[in-house]
Amino acid sequence: MEEARAADVLGRAKKIKMIILDVDGVLTDGDVHIGEEGELFKTFNIKDGMGIALWQRAGFRTAIITGRRSKMLEKRAEELHITEFRQGCLDKRDAYKEIKEKYSLKDEEIAYIGDDLIDLPVMIQVGFAAAPADAVSDVRERAHFVTEAYGGRGAVREVLEFILKSQNLWKDIVNTFLS
Repeated sequence: MEEARAADVLGRAKKIKMIILDVDGVLTDGDVHIGEEGELFKTFNIKDGMGIALWQRAGFRTAIITGRRSKMLEKRAEELHITEFRQGCLDKRDAYKEIKEKYSLKDEEIAYIGDDLIDLPVMIQVGFAAAPADAVSDVRERAHFVTEAYGGRGAVREVLEFILKSQNLWKDIVNTFLS
């Protein structure tokens, strides 16, 4: 049975053209730091950022759908050239539908990485649902792929590498750094 599941996950990954990311607990470790003046601080993983850059360099799209609002996240999305960016989405289905329709994609061509219950409605629609190792159990149980890395600690990079390897693109990406 495990071999059949692995083949299914690989088959799903081969079809992906866009990845959609949650933020807190996926792109960050989920901690929110609030200073005396009320300012918020979040930390982003450089390896995740590099993974997103490589993904986009390979010709794929990235989107963010998050329940919170954050100026720091706007800055990070801008740095990573992520143009499809939706904040304050407590129900992420409308934003998902809008992005999917904008790019004329099918569910099976979209991957989503989420870590908490708010992500489940989109995760059950997409072709490839992934979760960080420290996602809540209900999300991990429904994900097609669970990373070894925790959210904000390379989980996004791990998912992107898996998808790129499944599409036989990873070696070419690595070779661009060797030549």
